[in-house]
This record gives sequence, C-alpha cells and structure tokens, in this order.
Amino acid sequence: MSDAVRADALLADVSKAGRGRLKVFLGAAPGVGKTFAMLQAAQAQLRQGTDLRAGVVETHGRAETEALLAGLPQQAPRRLDYRGVALTEMDLDGILAKPPKLVLVDELAHSNAPGSRHAKRWQDVLELLEAGIDVYTTVNVQHLEALNDQVRDITGVQVRETVPDWVLQEADEILLIDLPPRELLERLRDGKVYVPEQARAAIDAFFSQTNLTALRELAMQTAAARVDADLNRRYRQLGQEAPTVRGRLLVGVDGDEQAERLVRHASRVAERRHLPWSLVHVDTGRPRDEHSRTRLQAAQRLAERLGGEVVTLRAEEVARTLIEHAGERRASLLLVGRSRQRLRRRWLGRGLAERLLRFGEGLEVSVLDTEVVNAPATHSTRAPLVLHDYLLAALAALGAAGLAWAVSRTLELPNISLVFLAAVLLVAVRSSLGPALACAALSFLAYDFLFIPPHFSLSIQRQEDVLTLLFFLLMAGLTGNLAARQRRQVDALRQTQGETTALLELSRKLTAATDRQAVLAVAAQQFSAWHDVEVCLLGRSADGVWKVEAGVQRLLAEQERAAADWCWRHDQPAGLGTDTLPGGRWWWWPLSGDDGPLALLGISPRDERPLPAERRRLLAALAQPLAQALARAQLAEDLEAARLHGETEQLRSALLASVSHDLRTPLTAMRGSIDSLLALGEAIPLADRRELLEGTRDEAERLDRYIQNLLDMTRLGHGGLKLARDWVAPVDIVASALQRLRPLLAPLQVQTVVTDELPLLYVHAALIEQALVNVLENAARFSPAQATLRVAVEADDAELRFSVSDQGPGIPEAERAKIFDMFYTAARGDRGGQGTGLGLAICQGMIGAHGGRVTVGEGLDGQGTTLTLHLPLHPQPQLEEE
Repeated sequence: MSDAVRADALLADVSKAGRGRLKVFLGAAPGVGKTFAMLQAAQAQLRQGTDLRAGVVETHGRAETEALLAGLPQQAPRRLDYRGVALTEMDLDGILAKPPKLVLVDELAHSNAPGSRHAKRWQDVLELLEAGIDVYTTVNVQHLEALNDQVRDITGVQVRETVPDWVLQEADEILLIDLPPRELLERLRDGKVYVPEQARAAIDAFFSQTNLTALRELAMQTAAARVDADLNRRYRQLGQEAPTVRGRLLVGVDGDEQAERLVRHASRVAERRHLPWSLVHVDTGRPRDEHSRTRLQAAQRLAERLGGEVVTLRAEEVARTLIEHAGERRASLLLVGRSRQRLRRRWLGRGLAERLLRFGEGLEVSVLDTEVVNAPATHSTRAPLVLHDYLLAALAALGAAGLAWAVSRTLELPNISLVFLAAVLLVAVRSSLGPALACAALSFLAYDFLFIPPHFSLSIQRQEDVLTLLFFLLMAGLTGNLAARQRRQVDALRQTQGETTALLELSRKLTAATDRQAVLAVAAQQFSAWHDVEVCLLGRSADGVWKVEAGVQRLLAEQERAAADWCWRHDQPAGLGTDTLPGGRWWWWPLSGDDGPLALLGISPRDERPLPAERRRLLAALAQPLAQALARAQLAEDLEAARLHGETEQLRSALLASVSHDLRTPLTAMRGSIDSLLALGEAIPLADRRELLEGTRDEAERLDRYIQNLLDMTRLGHGGLKLARDWVAPVDIVASALQRLRPLLAPLQVQTVVTDELPLLYVHAALIEQALVNVLENAARFSPAQATLRVAVEADDAELRFSVSDQGPGIPEAERAKIFDMFYTAARGDRGGQGTGLGLAICQGMIGAHGGRVTVGEGLDGQGTTLTLHLPLHPQPQLEEE
C-alpha cells in the first residue's frame, strides 16, 4: 500500500478534529425501539456526568418512552406559525447559544416547518456536529434516499421524507436496532406502536410479515456495508492492504420518467462496489418539453445529494460520447436504463445498449429495466409542437411551389425539384427536424400535384415518375435530417463557446484587477449582461456586518441575511433552490479561499424560480476564478500590510535610536552646565557662568527644535496641520531663520543673496520658517568648518524659490529621492551625520501643504548640494496709499 493512501486515511480522521461525533440508531421499521434505545444510552451518559440535552424526541404517546425521557434535560421547542397553524420544531439556535456535550435528535429524516433555517432535520444535525456537539439520532432504513425505490417496490408506499446516504457514511457509529417481524407485529396488535385503529391499518398496508422481513434485510445490508467500509478504512490507516477503489461508475440519464430511480440504483451499486460515480447527460440539442427538463434537473440534484458528480456533455451521437467519456474518466462500469414504454427512444431504447456493447470494448455495460407496472402516469416527453416552425414549413413549401411554377418553362422537370429541396434545407436550418420533414411532405405533394402528369392531380401515370417522387422524398428527408442535425450541433457549439468565452473574458478582466474592489467590479460587470437575474456581491466585516460591495444595492430581508450568514459560516450554498432557507429570493454561493469565504455571490432570478442546473454549474465555474482573484487580492493586501508592518517596525527602531541620541546629547550638555553651576556657584567667574548659561540656552533651543520636528511630523501624518495664512516678506523669513540658527552657523561663512523687489508670500510664516530652518540645519551638519553656505531668494511670475547651497560631500543621484523619507540619514559630513532623519521629511510636508515642492541639485562650484523650496505665488494685495 502506498504512503499516500495511508496518509489520506489518517487525514480523514484528522479532518474531523473539533467536530462532534454522530451516533445513529438505525431501525428496519417504525416500532422496533430506536428511540427507546437512544434514551437508554442517554440515561447511561447522564449517570456518567455527561452534559446532555434532548433537542427533540418523539414519544408518540408510548409510556415506556415517556418515562425514559422524563429524567433528561430538555431544550424548549421553537414555535412557528404557518398559515394560521402553530407548529413546533427543534430550537437549533437555542442549543447553539448554550451548547451541551451531547444532544438527542429524534427522527433524522423529518422535514422542518417552512420558515426554518434548514429544510431537513439532518441538516440541523450537521450544523450541531460542526459546532463540536455530539449527536444521538434515529432513522429507519426506508428513509435512506438510495433505497427509496426499493422500499416502494417492496411495500407499495412512496416514502417522502428521505436522508442522503452520505449522512450515514459520516456517522462515527451505527447501532442496528432489530426486532423479529413476529414480535413487531405483536407490539402493533398490543397498541405499543400505534393506537388500535391505526395499528390495524398499518398491518394491512405496510407492516405485513413479508414487508418487514424485506426491510429487515435492507437494514442489515446497510449496516454490513458500513461495517465493511469501516474495516477497509482501518486497514488503510494501518498501512495494510485493503480492497482498493478501482475505476468509476457512470450512469447515463435523460429526462425520462425513471431518471431518479436509475440514479438511486447507481448510488447503491457504487456504494457496494466502493466506486466513485458520475451522472452523465448527453445533450443532443433536440428540443425537450418542460416536464422532461424538470425531471432531468431533479435527477441531477438527487445525484449531487447522494454524493455523485454531475456532468453534461454536448454531442449528437450518445453511445460514442458515453464511451469516450468513460475512457477519459477511466470508468469501469456504465449504467443506462431502458423502459418498455420508450423502446423507440434512442436514449433508452435497445439501440443504445447495442451500440454501447458493440463499441465499449473492455467496459462493463449494465442496462437496467426501469419500468414499473404501477408507476403513475406522466406527461409525454416528446418535443413541444412549435406552431410558428410548422407555419414556416408550410409557407416555405408554398413559396417553393410558386417559384417552381414561375420558372417551370425554363427548367427541366428534375431541376425543379431542387427548388423544393432548397425550401426543405431552409426550414431545417431555421427550425428543427420535425418542421423540415413536414416541409418535405408538403413539397412532395406540391411537386406531384403541379409537375407530375396528370397535372393538378395526385395520381401518377408513368412508373418512372413514381421513382422520381420517391427519390425526391428520400433526398428531402435526408437533407432535412442532416441540416437539422448540423443546426443542433452548431447550437450546442455556440452554447459551449458562449460559456467558454464568458470564462475567458472573466479571466482576462480579472488579470488586470489588482485589488478587492477591482475584482468585485469586474464580477458585477460580467453578470450585468444577465438580464433575467439580479446580482449582489456581499462582503463581511470583522464584526459580522454585511456590506453590499457590488451589484444590486438593496437592503436584505431577515431571511436573506440568515441564509447569507449560514452560507458564510458553513462555506456551502444556501437560499433559493437549496435545502437551507429556500424560502427567500436569493441564491448564495460562497467565493472561498483556503481559509474560508472571501465574499458571497448572490443571484436572484427575476421570475423567482430556482436557477436551472446548467445555470448553476456555469455560475459555479465562473465563481472559481472569482474566488481565486479575491484570494490573490487578499494575499496582495496581506503582503502589503506585512510590508508596512515591517517598515513601521524599522521606522520605530530608527526613531528610538535617533531620538535617544539626539535628545540625550543636548540634555547631557545641559545637565553638565547645571551641575557645574550648582556645585561651584560663585566660585565660577562671571564670564564663565554666562558662557555656561548661554550654552544651556542653545542646547535647550536645539532640544526644542527636535521636539518641534517630532510634533510637526505627527501633525502632518494625521492631517492635523492647519494653515493660518498671511502676507509676509520672504526677507523676513530668511532673517528669522538665520537668527535662530546663529550658533549652529557660526563656524560657516554664510552668504545671503536676495533680489530686489521680491513679491509677498501668502503662507503660514512659521511653517515656512521652520522648513527653511530644517534645510539650513541639514546643510550646516554636512558642511566642513569654514565652508561657504549660501542662501538665495529669487522669484518669477509663477513661484518664489528659497535655495540653500553648501560645500559638503553632496548626495548621489540614486539617493536624492530617499533624503525626504522619514528617518533616512547620511553620514558623510565632516561635522557628523547623526540626526533623526525627520527634518527634510517635515520640510517636504510643510512646503507640500502650501502647494509647493522641494528639489535637489548640485552645490556650489559643483561641490555639495543645493536644496530649493518652491512656493507658488498668489495675486499680490493692493496696498493702501497714505
């Protein structure tokens, strides 16, 4: 055995971690004691201290059952009003609100009242299991979906409430509750199952000894199959050889009366042979009536519930298509049906079986006789009669007769038949085979009536004319059939091409979508062409609030929100056309990534009817690239967030290092001066004391500038910088900035170049001054002693420029864009390069807030750097004359 097989078996158990355990009490018939056995097991668990609760238990008035239930904690039922009738159901939300360890849920196949979250009780059980709650439940063998037809054949009763077989396959333990038929009949007669009147009717209708024996055998077969499956799984977990799954079962169905019966039979065969299976429908393009489409869709939905795969193929030849698909899927068994009432149909007739046996070499072919003697009458599945197509056939034949009569004097008799053949071809291409054959028959009669002697009579005098007419009818029929077949193939190819084009177009658009909103916008645009449905794309915030991100902007009703919530939590479709909250108008499909749903796709048909299977499969196909695009966008957002987090941590570390150094330096100098003054006091000469105090003041101003830079950067980052504009002279800004930095600029040779008659600036003077101070301070730190530092101010019609040039080491072009990043510093200056790296970033923010910009260029004589502050000019104010 391969390690992969063993790993899969082990992972199957690991995947159930955190999930509740399901124990099923399986009975062959009502009254065998399933509920009684379940309550006995619950009482034993209660004595062991297990926290349990009876969610719903049906005692049916049996005293022994009621006595066992009396000592157990019970969940109060939920009351519903349906059409004026008060109904009670299990309170699923009440159980989930305060979950116990174990819940008792009787009658697994029960159908919930309309308005409940789930249509079936077994769906409630699955939700309890997903919440980590263990469940004890009961079910009779006649309620298994795949056995529905067999039970009907045995008992003559069609069971309406069913449970998919895979639900039992998910059970961790199945306990068969058995009772010999004779003892069960005695319990019936004693009134321990039903009241006496009901008991007599039940014995006559359902509980005959023959029926009970057959049902008992079905129950034992079901339990034995489960035991066999468990044994195989245990062998695989141990790495030992076990019966391996080989091949695949394909069941070919059409929209006939017994399609669902064939699907159920295929499910049972696949389970017994341990085969995966698929339902395959070959669409030949022939028109079918509404009843046939409904039956086909019902069979496809049944196959999905029973765990099968649904495949639709488009081709003209059914047998070869099935065989080719069986080869592609490596199928070992092909199952088709045959009804005695429909032997003439190619899908279900003997011809299909013969072709399958002839061409399916190495393939096991089973033909199931699906005829039921007492089956209810159903509507015919013949193609619907389309009046306008047959009217087209009559008009085409009439037009061909008129045209042929008009040109009969110039054409020979055999050539005139080509006019009628052209009419048959036209009808076949425009409609289908039936109207084409009708046109051929009408053309045959017109040809005989108008052109075969004696004219204007349907009688034929010459024998060779009989042969001509027969050949004409044969050619018209063959031509019409070929043309109709070609049209069906073209229609099928057009439909397939449309679906493929939709997928390619969506994939192409999604390739260009880089974020979530772009992906959702592409999805809304893609579905906007579907005029028969409304589309809604929902997102969900971390606090559980729904948001319509694309499509129809409409408030959702409570039931729609409940369906969307369930779809999101369980990553499964919900709403219209499903078994979960089907009473709404919306069908919800989860667009899921590896960690669960990323968004919900909602479809609301305008006719409020469930979507057909073909449309649902197309939506599922389109949803896959949508989900992948959303996952890609989510991944990009996560990577960006991780990058920003990393940069933030890097900036935080740089800030702490820079601030700790730049704040500690002036503080150390100030502390030293203060300690000297305190320790020595009057012993220090007056001039030295003054020098110490001035140094303390300078270091305090330096510290104030650092703190001001930090505050300015904070305001810039949070949009809290307010501009209090006023008119100011540029010369005043330069003078104030130089005065503030006088001690720092003392070792340098500062040159000021200011042109005459500079315009006034309409700015926040303090901010522009602080920006210029930051640039001057940066230039001073990177300039060697006695170097030249020049400050120039010039203007033109559009802007005014402050330029600060130094003779420092300069900035390479590759780094000029980085100097405006926060905490970026360079350490090439003779006077040190240590700093917070905030000065130029703040400078750029302040100038940018005024609509200006900062540029970097070469310094003095090709050495050093020039930083220029560009500020836009405003119309100058009118000065009042004195």
